[in-house]
Formats: sequence, C-alpha cells, structure tokens
Amino acid sequence: MKHLSIKLFSLMSLSLLTACKNGQEPAAAGNTSQNPLMQKSDLQYQAPRFDLIKDEHFKPAFDYALKKHDEEIEKIANNAEAPTFQNTVLAIETSGEDLARATMIFSNMTAANTNPTLQKIEEQYAPIFSAHSDKLYLNSKIYQRIKALDVAKLQGEDKKLTEYYLQQFEMAGANLDDAAKEKMKKLNEQLATLSTQYNNKLLVARKNATVYFDSEAELEGLSKAEIEAAKAKAKEEGKAGKFAIGIINTTQQPPLMTLKNRASREKIFTASWKRAEKGDEGDTRSILEQMAQLRLEKAQLMGKKSFAEWKLQDQMAKTPEAAMHLLAEIATPAVQRAKEEAKDIQRLIDAQKGGFKLEPWDWDFYAEQVRKAKYDLDESQIRPYFEVSTVLEKGVFFAAQQMYGISFKVRQDLPLYHPDVVAYEVFDRDGKSMAIYYLDFYTRDNKNGGAWMNNLVNQSHYLKQKPVIINVFNFAKPVDGNPSLISFDDVTTMFHEFGHTLHGLFANQQYTSLSGTSVPRDYVEFPSQINEHAALDPIVLKNYALHYKTKEVIPQALIDKITKAASFNQGYTITELLAAATLDMAWHSVSNKDDFKPANDFEQAALTQYGLWVKEVPTRYHTPYFAHIWGGGYSAGYYAYTWSKTLDYNVYDWFKANGGMTRANCDRFRQYILSVGNSVDLNMAFEEMIGHKMEVAPYLTNAGLKANK
Repeated sequence: MKHLSIKLFSLMSLSLLTACKNGQEPAAAGNTSQNPLMQKSDLQYQAPRFDLIKDEHFKPAFDYALKKHDEEIEKIANNAEAPTFQNTVLAIETSGEDLARATMIFSNMTAANTNPTLQKIEEQYAPIFSAHSDKLYLNSKIYQRIKALDVAKLQGEDKKLTEYYLQQFEMAGANLDDAAKEKMKKLNEQLATLSTQYNNKLLVARKNATVYFDSEAELEGLSKAEIEAAKAKAKEEGKAGKFAIGIINTTQQPPLMTLKNRASREKIFTASWKRAEKGDEGDTRSILEQMAQLRLEKAQLMGKKSFAEWKLQDQMAKTPEAAMHLLAEIATPAVQRAKEEAKDIQRLIDAQKGGFKLEPWDWDFYAEQVRKAKYDLDESQIRPYFEVSTVLEKGVFFAAQQMYGISFKVRQDLPLYHPDVVAYEVFDRDGKSMAIYYLDFYTRDNKNGGAWMNNLVNQSHYLKQKPVIINVFNFAKPVDGNPSLISFDDVTTMFHEFGHTLHGLFANQQYTSLSGTSVPRDYVEFPSQINEHAALDPIVLKNYALHYKTKEVIPQALIDKITKAASFNQGYTITELLAAATLDMAWHSVSNKDDFKPANDFEQAALTQYGLWVKEVPTRYHTPYFAHIWGGGYSAGYYAYTWSKTLDYNVYDWFKANGGMTRANCDRFRQYILSVGNSVDLNMAFEEMIGHKMEVAPYLTNAGLKANK
C-alpha cells in the first residue's frame, strides 16, 4: 500500500481543506510588497517564488494573512443584509486567500525540506491556526446565516458547497453552547500543538534510528551501489569508515529482503521497531497517549461516543462499524493466508538447517527465496530494469500520455526549493497547458518519510486558478555515478502517487473546497490505486522496463514471472496493512477513557482482540511511529486505504471486462471519477462508472484471497 499524504504531515495544511480563523491578536505584518508570500506569485499559474521565499518570511506572512482573514470573517458575520449564497457561502470560500497561499507552501517545506527554524515556527503557530479555524467554524452568526439558506433552491456546485460548509460547521461544534465552544477551542489548541510536537519528535526518532555497521561483510547481500550509498551516508554524518542504513517510515525496511547476515537484519528491524520508544527526545508515546484521550474528550463534547464515530460522519463508510466490517471480511482470509506463508518460510529455514524460528526480521529475506523457488523470480534480476528516472519518464509519464493524452515538458526556468527537485509543465490532450508539476525524488534527513502528493495551488474556475502539484518520494539518491535502481513495489508507489496527481490535474471545479483530491479520505486513494495497474500494462511495462546498462527491454519471461507472482506474499502484505488500520480504529473507538493503556500494551491487546496479533507479521506501523494517525489527517481513517482498494478492484474488474485501460475507458474514468472532485454524489458517480455498488468479492479475488465460508 502506498502512502499518500494530501495535507498529511502538518496542521498548517488545514487551509487546504478549510478557510481558517485566528483568535489571537497578530503582530505587525511588515512590508507586504517585499514578502513573496503576501502576494500572488507572478510566475505561471502562481507557481511559488522559491527563489525569493526565506524562512523569515513565514511569520510576518502568517500574521498579516491571519489579520486580513479575521477582517473578512467579521465582515461576513456582521453583514446586515439577508443571507445569500454569494454573501455568505461564497464569501467564506473566497476568504483567506493569502493565508492559504502561505500555509500551503509552508506545509510543503516542513514536510519535504524542514529545518530547526521552520520547526519552531510550526510549533508556535499550530495552536494559533487551530484557534483561527475555531473562530470561523464555531462562529454562531455565520453558522446561522448558512442554516438560513434554502438549499433546495441552489443547484450544482453552489448547492454542494453550501451542504459542505453546513456539515463542516456542525462537525466543528458550531451548534454547541458558549461554554462547550470554549472547551472545544482549548482541546483543538492542545491537539494542534501535540500533533506538531509529535511530527518533530518522529523526525528526530527516524534520524537517530540510523543503523551503523563497521564492515562491508555485515552488509553482504546488498548491491554494490547500496553499499557505496551506505558508506557515503556514514561519511556525511561524520562516521567515515562505517556504513549507515537509514530507516524509512514503515516497520519493515528494504535491506531486510537481501541482507544475508541475520544479526544485521535483527539490528535494522529492532532499530525500526523501537525508534520512537527509547526514552529520548524522539520518544512519542506520552504525546500520542495524550492525543488519544483529548480526541475522545472532543468527540464526547460533540455528543458522540467515540472519536471514530465523530470523524466518519462525512466519509464514505459513515460509521466505524461499517469500516470495521469491511476490514473483518478481509482480515480472516488474509491472516489464514499469512499463516500458510509463514509455514512455507519455516519449512525453508528448516530445510537449510537454520536452527531458528521465523521472526519478523527474517520474513522478507526468506520470502524472497520462497518466491524464487515458486516463481523463479529473483529481485536482483528485476531491479536492473527499474531505474528511477526511466520509470518516471518512460513509464509514469508514458502511461499518462497513452491513457489520457497528456504530456510533460521540463521547465528549467522555474525556481526550486532544493536542487533535487525538478519542475514540469503539463499539457492536456488538446495540447493546451494545464498545470505545473514538481517532483522531489530523493530521501533527506530533513524530509518526512513515505511518499505523497500535495497541491501548491488549488484548481478553481471561479478563481481562475490552474493546479500546481508536487509529488514527493524517498528513493535513494544515486552515488558516484551509480544508478538509482528500485523494486517493483517502488515502481507501483510512483504510479500510485502520480494517480493522485492525475486526480489533481483533471480537477474541473468552480470552488477549491470541492476541487480535485478534496474528497473523503476513504475515496481519495481509489483513483491513485487504479493508476497502479498501469505499471503492469504490457505496452507501458515494455516501454519503461529497460536494463540500465544494456537498454534491453525486460524479457517476456521475466514479465510473466512478475505477473504470476503478483499474488505472492499477499497474506503478509494485507495482514500488516489491516493490523495498522484496525489498530487506528481501536485507538479511536474507545468510549471510556479508563480503557486506554500505555501505547504498547494497548496495541497488543487491540490486535489480539481482533485476531491480528500475528508474531511473525508485525503491523505496518507500530503505534509510536504511526504518523498517519498521530501527526496527520488519517486519525480513525487508515481503513481508507482498504475501502479505497475495494473501490479500485471493483473498477479494475470493469476495465478488464471492457477491453482494459484503453483511451476510451480512461476517458470515461476521467469523466466520472477524476474530474468531478467532491462536486457530485460520489457513490452515484462510482455506480454510474461501473453499473453497481461496491462489493467485497473483487478485492478477495484480485488479492488472491478466498472469502471466509
């Protein structure tokens, strides 16, 4: 499963979802004409002036934008005229323009290229932005103005936007009494502060978890390029002569697949698992335990029994019970399959006279051997055909051109926030320019883990804005002329994240709050998961899977092996994902604060209760470093990946039944799914696309699982 984060890694990005409001007096704003954040960029499509933006610009920009937005909101609230769509809903939607611009850029910087100065600003302004949001969404005057509108008389996006804001105000607590509102404000400020502190601690934890080895022999099994990269990383960190292996955000780590030294594997796995629970400056447990309790308190203040019940009101699932039902339907056959896979691996270990029981740090190494035996497929045979730049240009971009007719041109004239970043202009099927796209490929210590897509400028016909989008990854940077070779799983990650980009590129809405990827969490992954299937499209695959040395196309025999092995290890993969989703829902379904336990104890009890505590299959995210739910927007929402994947498999079956991912079929997908944003009933759009409601059977079939009888 891939790790998007639209508006994920910073509370600053709240502005992408809402227009915010601040309850504090701002400081002097400074000279607006000299601050590039306080005015629209003069570059194409308002692409950010990264060449002019400095760290010191953010605080005065925030203060200026908050003050200006305060004035706009007060004007709406105190308007003496009768409420209309234009003077109330549209006025809210178009307010806070400067704030949105500054926070979107700041959110990207703190996620992809942060530093101590930005982290301090982030912690300082998290509660300020929370209070600002509350000043709008807890505003009784504005809420009453929206309620006074006759929604039945509105049409299209005007109606949808009005319904959207009414729901947002009510979920925020606009209908609470004054005392409850004050309590809500304090809770929101506390949660905003804690979330930011969590993110910053986790960045420290990840960096401190780097594993150092004294000899190349300890890294036997890694490629020459990987060993050279580890040596270079250690030297950069002042440990010349050693070898450094960095930790990515998931539990399992890429080197575990090929490392032959079992002690080295255990060392890396342990560093990953315990990264944020060492009692140091990177320990997150106290913070997340506070957050869980505060979220429950917030939900119960709103009259809901749990945070999950409150959070899922505007999602496709609607209720925690519906989400958990889907997870349970898939979990039973997935765990059964994982246990069968574990037996296969143990038999191999025993056959090799290993003399030990399978542990989590052994799984990937021996699973790879089982895969070789079953499918004659060796990861080392595959990687030379997946050089990262070739996968992008001849794979991801080529597929987009074949499926949707869009094309890309490198823009060397646009300023960048880091030398690794590349900028492109995107052209639609009619040849007209449609967007600016940035790509940030390589891992850095000051970058959050994972991969994601964000908008830097949101599409809006009303505002005459075209999208400016970025994809961020964490691939290893090439060293000393060596290529950056990636696994096929990494290849699908690239296609996945670009699927989010397509969702943003094809946005065709009047209003930013309904535009592109501004859809429910359990729907937003669906379009990107569909794009993953393009990675194995025969025409696309043969265009990008080129040997980095010989430039030869990947042999058909190897393609056949990849295809046949597609369902291999799915028990493990799905179980670790469902464990994370269930763990998230367990934390946020607590209805009595006395039921909370210390983080690790709570985790084990929850996974045991739901039959997902499988010793050899650790959860994809251990509670202390589960950034999606503590530092991002997926609290009570990590199930969304599975819900979206079920939607994906339903539509993918439709594609297969109707001739594949042809231009005609993809144009239909663009029409019903990619271009509508949140401007229509999404369940209806989905059903119109394929002719029936979502069913679980396609998931079980495509994933190679059997339904529980």
